Amino acid sequence: MLRGIDVSAYQSSFDTDGLSFVFVKATEGSSYINPRQTVQAKQARDAGCVVGFYHFLWPGNLKAQAAYFVEHAVSKAHDLLAVDWEWTGEHTRASNAEKDSFLREVKRLRPHHRVLLYTNRDFWLNVDTTSYAGDGLWIADYTTAGKPRIQADWTIHQYTDQPLDKDVADFKTEAALRDWAEGA
Repeated sequence: MLRGIDVSAYQSSFDTDGLSFVFVKATEGSSYINPRQTVQAKQARDAGCVVGFYHFLWPGNLKAQAAYFVEHAVSKAHDLLAVDWEWTGEHTRASNAEKDSFLREVKRLRPHHRVLLYTNRDFWLNVDTTSYAGDGLWIADYTTAGKPRIQADWTIHQYTDQPLDKDVADFKTEAALRDWAEGA
């Protein structure tokens, strides 16, 4: 398994030593853009990491949110793209249909990118009724790295948020991860 992290504007700097991939928060809803994403993505690229970007999904305006995400993420060809589907700060959430529509719209807009679903174990087991995760499931479950407590196949496992969000990817080599990312 390969090690990685995901960051947002809260992390002004991070250590890339030993990492194979870094996900950067790009956007949220249709009004927020991470002001640090360009610097964060550059730091990850300079370290030779596979780079991904994620969008925090709000209910409503799915096509507009997807367009906002792909327009404002500083992604390059074959970067990974993901939707973060969980409770919003207002304790609302996008529906299953909205989550699925968002994933499909991002894939339509960026057909040469892998598009993943990020969600936590509770959402996956108790809220998700479609099990649609686009090109891969990125599951948050704070337990032993690489052993999320779900039956579904997963691509990335976020196993802790201390001191920052740490992840593992289910690939034997960094070359295999790169090949997968480039094979969309």
